Amino acid sequence: MSDLLPLFPLPNVVLFPNVFLPLHIFEPRYRDMVSDALAGDRLIGMVLLRPGWEQDYEKQPPVYPIGCSGLITHVERLADGRFNIVLRGVERFRVLQEDHERRYRRALVEPLVERQLTDEDRDCLRNQRAKLESLLSPALSSGEPEQRTTAMSDEDLVNALAQYLALEPLEKQALLEQQGLRSRAESLVELIEMKMLIAKTPGLSSIAH
Repeated sequence: MSDLLPLFPLPNVVLFPNVFLPLHIFEPRYRDMVSDALAGDRLIGMVLLRPGWEQDYEKQPPVYPIGCSGLITHVERLADGRFNIVLRGVERFRVLQEDHERRYRRALVEPLVERQLTDEDRDCLRNQRAKLESLLSPALSSGEPEQRTTAMSDEDLVNALAQYLALEPLEKQALLEQQGLRSRAESLVELIEMKMLIAKTPGLSSIAH
């Protein structure tokens, strides 16, 4: 990760490691950000805006300190200067200090390496995966090829569900801030079970895209 990571703050997007995120870039300051990233290490830091961001969006509204860096894997430069890009989540980070010398935000960040999984953690992760697949079986077995998860690793499945399920942004942020995949998986299961209990429905298709 470069010394200063470009930050792309959004009010409703949380990126997770090794998950893909398509983005349409249209604001001039973020066009500059993408151009600079493409000329460098192709990394962008996704961060979530704190509530109340609308009052100060054109300036520097507060963001949550923990985000996830993403590598630009695909890019389409449109004739009018906009971009369509795809990010692949790389690693979580903590914002230490922001720099405002450019039109877009940059920050000095501290990488947050995912805690190494022990054998016990992996056993727990497999159990949590089974629970997730059972809870989400109506959506995961809907017949759409892109929704089939059998070929995904436990780690990738947990992160993909955390990003792609229709959870509230703050719920996703809380999952991102979990210090390891085991605790993230456990928290995701608890969150889904709570939503199912509140909804009192047999399935959970309402939170699956």
